[in-house]
Amino acid sequence: MRPFVGILTVDDHPVFRGVARQVIEATPGFRQLGEAASGEEAVRLAAALAPDLVLLDVRMRGIDGPEAARRIHAARPETTIVLLSTEDYEGARRMGDCAAAAFLRKDAFGPDALRALWAEHGSCSS
Repeated sequence: MRPFVGILTVDDHPVFRGVARQVIEATPGFRQLGEAASGEEAVRLAAALAPDLVLLDVRMRGIDGPEAARRIHAARPETTIVLLSTEDYEGARRMGDCAAAAFLRKDAFGPDALRALWAEHGSCSS
């Protein structure tokens, strides 16, 4: 078991990936394992990196966030998946349909939100 929470960040916008990286680096106990720019890449990297937590953009070309979440969960059910978006996600009430543990608006993402998400939904809380 790692001494930190390993995170895979998935977003088709490099600016948000950079912001997420800064938040993760500023949050003790969390470490960025990798970044993906698409759902397809997320599925591959989740299998290769075995992250504890995947931060996954809802809307991307190709495989979107909910579909990538289903695929990642099928291969790695122990991985916690959180969907992120700049706007409210109409599917947030049906998170179980795509195997995501939670939804968070990107403008609410920061060290406190990251710690709270892990405390509530992370594998150490189950």
